[in-house]
Amino acid sequence: MEQITIKEIARLCGVGVSTVSRAINNHPDINEETRAKVMAVIHQYNYVPNNSAQNLKRSASDTIAVLIKGISNPFFSDMIQVLERETNQKKYSFILQHVEEFEDEVDVALRIEKEKRLKGIVFLGGVTNRTDEKLRQLSVPFVLSTVDAADIEEGYPAVTVDHVKESRKMVDYLCECGHKKIALLTASREDASVSMLRHKGYIESLQAHGIAYDAGLVAWTPEDLPTFSMESGYKLTKDLLDSGKEFTCIYAVSDRMAIGACKAIFDAGKRIPEDYSVAGFDGLDMAAYYEPSITTIRQPRKEMAEATIALMFDLIEKKQVEKRLIFDAELVIGKSTAPI
Repeated sequence: MEQITIKEIARLCGVGVSTVSRAINNHPDINEETRAKVMAVIHQYNYVPNNSAQNLKRSASDTIAVLIKGISNPFFSDMIQVLERETNQKKYSFILQHVEEFEDEVDVALRIEKEKRLKGIVFLGGVTNRTDEKLRQLSVPFVLSTVDAADIEEGYPAVTVDHVKESRKMVDYLCECGHKKIALLTASREDASVSMLRHKGYIESLQAHGIAYDAGLVAWTPEDLPTFSMESGYKLTKDLLDSGKEFTCIYAVSDRMAIGACKAIFDAGKRIPEDYSVAGFDGLDMAAYYEPSITTIRQPRKEMAEATIALMFDLIEKKQVEKRLIFDAELVIGKSTAPI
């Protein structure tokens, strides 16, 4: 879908182009009602004003932008290094754009696509199936990386693991260890990213093992805590322990949450894995070096990053390629889990 023009906005609002321009630039000589009308149409059509007239006259620069939600998450560190290295080797510029939790990453992409005259965009984390219409407005190639794109329109390029399947793999292992009361630490109820898919895998595995789903064993991260953080893992585990709810194992949807859970268990005077088993997801280095080492699902981050940037350049060069690459993850058994 092509970007709406300023002339079309003026026509829809029944005003002149200069009036739309004054509204965009917050000019004082425009009444508030007209400004509100213009801005409503701009928001509706996701119009991104090009603030540099020079950009309109020059061809697109050789720049790749990587948009990332959760830039503090060490899961992305290795991937960013690979993406930047491979981009620079192709003599392209590299832009890393942090997207806040409350921001829509596709809105951000639409804005910087116009401002920076990009050749391509990588979405690292974030994007959900509610963004199809906006994604179609992007005029440059893009790749969804580390996002489960199964529910996003089939034609969209994606590099990921099957988060539902890999989550089932973890819970299958925990069930085979004899655990029947497995608590889940997950993101907020409003989060529609990979945490939702890992939650789905948890439910499917319990059902496959004839274990009833207990909503009281699912701990959701409050809105005021960082997503997938040690802090949230600690708080959710402490609340579960204080509640008196019976469980023998905690499965956290990220390794950082699992490490936070371990500290809460130790602070309560309990042992791991003798009193409680703890498992995570992602396969971070810190999970291997933590004591006890965390049982986790290791995603092939380096390989996924290399595939992401290779796919990006194939799309730029208009090559016919497989657009959806699904990697297998690995169950890594550490010291934090044990059979009952």
